[in-house]
Amino acid sequence: MTNAVKGPASYFPSIEKKYGRPIAEWKELIHSSPLTKHGELVTWLKSEHGLGHGHANALVAHALSEIKGA
Repeated sequence: MTNAVKGPASYFPSIEKKYGRPIAEWKELIHSSPLTKHGELVTWLKSEHGLGHGHANALVAHALSEIKGA
């Protein structure tokens, strides 16, 4: 039995490969943004950084969960 990564983090390898930036850098961008709402951050990543919806959603969900301590 393997311990497969689940949830938003399961997207991380493909995000790094497709966009050429480490996940830590994406999360730093999200945390430093003045935006705080999930939908706003997703829209911002899509429009300003060219991410697809699923990748932007995964990054935002993970980053916000760190803030909330989940």
